[in-house]
Amino acid sequence: MRDRGGVRGVATVVDGYEHLGLDEIEFAPVETAGERLPLLTLQEAHDLLHWLRLVTAEPGVHAREAGRWAKEIAARVPSQD
Repeated sequence: MRDRGGVRGVATVVDGYEHLGLDEIEFAPVETAGERLPLLTLQEAHDLLHWLRLVTAEPGVHAREAGRWAKEIAARVPSQD
């Protein structure tokens, strides 16, 4: 990871996403009239990210999809450092 003088952006948490801005990411469409799910706590998000990385590291049918979700979540969640 690059040294930015103590300043860290969310996009620098995951390698390969440094060049993306939030305006450049295509998010899945959501129904605005529907019920919104409760948000995860920061600790729950880190626990989920850890679990997804474990699934990604193991061979299996879900590893690739878990890796995709891990990248998506890591780009949106502040680092635990």
